[in-house]
Amino acid sequence: MKKIHLIIGCLFTSISFYGQEVLSKEKAVEITLANNYDIRVTKNNLETAKNNKSIYNSGYLPTVTGNAGANYSKNNTDLEFQNGTTNSVTGAESKSYNASVGLNYTIFNGFNRQNTFKRLKENYNLTELQARQVMENTLTTLFLAYYEVGRLTENEKTQKETLEISKKRLERAKYNFDYGQNTKLEVLNAEVDVNNDSITYIDLKRQLSNAKRDLNVVLGRSVNTPVKVDTNVTYAIDLNLIDVLQKAKTSNAAILQAKKNIELRQLDVKINRAGWMPNVSLTSSYAWNKSNNDATNEFSPISNTQTGVNAGLSLSWNIFDGGRTKTNVANAKIALETQEIQKQQQEEQLERDVNNAWETYQNALFSLQAQEKNVTTNKRNFERTNERYKLGQITSIDFRQAQINLINAELSVSRAKYTAKNAELQLLQLAGTLLDNKNF
Repeated sequence: MKKIHLIIGCLFTSISFYGQEVLSKEKAVEITLANNYDIRVTKNNLETAKNNKSIYNSGYLPTVTGNAGANYSKNNTDLEFQNGTTNSVTGAESKSYNASVGLNYTIFNGFNRQNTFKRLKENYNLTELQARQVMENTLTTLFLAYYEVGRLTENEKTQKETLEISKKRLERAKYNFDYGQNTKLEVLNAEVDVNNDSITYIDLKRQLSNAKRDLNVVLGRSVNTPVKVDTNVTYAIDLNLIDVLQKAKTSNAAILQAKKNIELRQLDVKINRAGWMPNVSLTSSYAWNKSNNDATNEFSPISNTQTGVNAGLSLSWNIFDGGRTKTNVANAKIALETQEIQKQQQEEQLERDVNNAWETYQNALFSLQAQEKNVTTNKRNFERTNERYKLGQITSIDFRQAQINLINAELSVSRAKYTAKNAELQLLQLAGTLLDNKNF
């Protein structure tokens, strides 16, 4: 009964696996853009930068403050006048109330506000570029994981077929030994090869399971979610080195960020120069004050109410601040120069990276074509070797060597196939066109 349940369980497992929907590359991109943790954090950072560039954070709007208060006092008062008369009041109460609305507005602060507002906008643009780079890096990581699952899926299939061939060989060796057609050594050799192939197959299944978990992490979902990928790979046919280099210089995310950082450093110089300029501010307020008092003598008012508008204009100019502004401007210029040097360095590194990636891509494509021819040759060789082995014309060692040659050729094709595609995606990322690419 237990055996029956085990068989049924395995059957349902097989059905669920082979009936599992293939995760297309387009669907993988969609899930990643929606769920990936790095992208979600980046979206929040972009939203923060969007808030920061708002007019409400610019300093262009005035500030309005409201104040209100009330006071109460109760005192005993003894008064003595010049004519010698005295007057005493016990428990004299005094109540006062006040309310005011004030407005403050900076009319001019040496163009600091204007340049700071520009900097906030440019900082948002920089954050957009950073978000784009995160998305590009995430998609690159996604397809490294996606194609690794594809490669290991193909390798597992190849190794499974190899294991089946080795098992059939072992059965044949046992059968021949039972009928005295070969020695025990043939059986032992076949058993060793079955064991080795089984170990390799189990290890490949482990690698494939780990790769699927890695892919699910990038997708931003539960690591144990079943996943099956599309192992078909197509390559771009319109890539050439000159176009990639030109696009990289104008569209690469890192280069665009370097240019944006230069603009930010230029604004920093202008902002710090504002320390040499005067500041002009406008202040205005409307106030209401009222007080109620117990009379301490016949001339004392018992109520007093005041309302009024106040306005003022102020100018301040820090004629000499001990050299602080001069130092800040000098440091801002140094930072600008440093950023320009870093941009030049990034441009040279980018050109190197594009050339390296292009050579890797071309070598991988050539290797793929060569390995595909090797697979065809090794398949023919293995088929002939298998027939001769069945006829007893060659030893098991020759059979095993032909089998290993075929396995290595098939694994090499799979490796070259995905290496070429990953190199292509790296080229597209360096060129700044990865997000526009539809041929993943």
